Amino acid sequence: QVQLVESGGGLVQAGGSLRLSCAASGRTFSRYTMAWFRQAPGKERELVAAISSGGRTNYADSVKGRFTISRIDVKKTVYLKMNSLKPEDTAVYYCAAGIDIRLDSIDYDYWGQGTQVTVSS
Repeated sequence: QVQLVESGGGLVQAGGSLRLSCAASGRTFSRYTMAWFRQAPGKERELVAAISSGGRTNYADSVKGRFTISRIDVKKTVYLKMNSLKPEDTAVYYCAAGIDIRLDSIDYDYWGQGTQVTVSS
């Protein structure tokens, strides 16, 4: 069982930056593929970025070049650094974990409770 707790969301002006963190419980964090998803009001949840246990990454086209996903296994934490934020990035951001997950998959086993990111214009 894995528990995920996100933090770092908030209100930021367009063009600004935020860093989200996701702290995980459990002894096998290093084996998990980790991902960030987001869901805006009235829209479906979408994959933002994913990172494998070996450090390979995948990004949604809408965030490539602006967002960076990273992980520190000894801290059992995954990060999402978001630069050049746009109003359309406004959403609840969720952390997810799974084993043997394709980097483009949306079928993760464990989910956090989400953190709100609001980008003002």
